[in-house]
Amino acid sequence: MRIAILAGDGIGPEVTREAVRVIQTLDLPGLTLVEGDVGAAAYKTQRHPLPVETLEMVKSCDAALFGAVGDPACDHLERHLRPEQAVLGLRAELGLFANLRPATTFAGLEGMSALRPEIARQIDLLIVRELNGDVYFGEKGMRTTADGRREGWDMMSYAEDEVRRIAHAGFRAAQSRRQRLTSVDKANVLETSQLWRDVVSEVAAEYPDVTLDHLYVDNAAMQLVRAPGQFDVIVTGNLFGDILSDQASMCVGSIGLLASASLGNRQTQFGTFGLYEPIHGSAPDIAGQGRANPMAAILSAAMMLRHSFSREAEAVRIEAAVASALAAGVHGSDLGGTFGTAAIGDAVLERL
Repeated sequence: MRIAILAGDGIGPEVTREAVRVIQTLDLPGLTLVEGDVGAAAYKTQRHPLPVETLEMVKSCDAALFGAVGDPACDHLERHLRPEQAVLGLRAELGLFANLRPATTFAGLEGMSALRPEIARQIDLLIVRELNGDVYFGEKGMRTTADGRREGWDMMSYAEDEVRRIAHAGFRAAQSRRQRLTSVDKANVLETSQLWRDVVSEVAAEYPDVTLDHLYVDNAAMQLVRAPGQFDVIVTGNLFGDILSDQASMCVGSIGLLASASLGNRQTQFGTFGLYEPIHGSAPDIAGQGRANPMAAILSAAMMLRHSFSREAEAVRIEAAVASALAAGVHGSDLGGTFGTAAIGDAVLERL
């Protein structure tokens, strides 16, 4: 079992360290952890956010645990050299097209949500976000118009096979949950979204046990705060999924509690290769202070054991330990508490 550890920038190394402690405590047979530089940390030493050596190392592994990337000191760099290109590059090079982002309210944390407790208590959903297309990967640039104005442009596009494969991922996820899938688009104004809606509807015929409905993204954002309990699985494109999953994290109570898995079609001897990461950023304003909440990173490790190593029992143990710690009042500053990064890790390990 070979796992790549890509801690990255800002609070990435701090939260990843706690997730690694949890993995090591499980005493998994044949476990090997290998480390690689990504993001600003890699640029500072190798002049690229995703060095060839790191990419090849990751390709030799069965899964990768990712921290975070981002550094304001790199904002002046050309876009292809900025830290964020590390995660985009990994997704593209490894064919990781499906991002799974679960959002569930932990018992006792309903009051931490921006929503009323009785509404927050309903949240138990999974966002399936397409990762390899949309405006993030389309052509883009800066130009000058005929009358001398600066103009930025980005191309949004999806091919039908890209939509079809993420639709299948969404339907399969819904089959293993409550058999309801909501597809989110903006088909009333975007041709890209019209194709999305048409293809998702076509794929639905192969899953008669799953109920499909469609929502425009603005309505979906409204419904997520009005009545989140109506959602089971949401499938959507790269841009809309990025926004809605962050919104879902604040409905739950903190972005420091949400894990994610990025999966493709590559199979290893253990299962599906995946890149696992907390959905929060590098938070440079608190980096190095021991204040970051590592629970999202720890829960990402649980997702890794479930999806890439078929270790459901260990994944459930980790999730139960996190839930127990939260219920006991082990809260970081993001939840109004006083526990630091290492202390939260200690609390989870004690319960594990």
